[in-house]
Amino acid sequence: MRAMSANDLVRATASPCVRNCCLDDDNVCIGCGRALAEIVGWARASEEEKRSILARAADRREQRRRRYGIP
Repeated sequence: MRAMSANDLVRATASPCVRNCCLDDDNVCIGCGRALAEIVGWARASEEEKRSILARAADRREQRRRRYGIP
């Protein structure tokens, strides 16, 4: 495996962490919407996996907004 170049790092998908880390009863972060396993595995995830994680996290955040009436 080759070393990452500066261009690779710029293109890499950034973590969605918003520094509001608190897990709910389902082990999902109320800040970013990722499940604990997704948070732990983020650094090892491929770009495709990261995009999938981001989509699931966005869905979870939207469900939380609807459930609790958060604007």
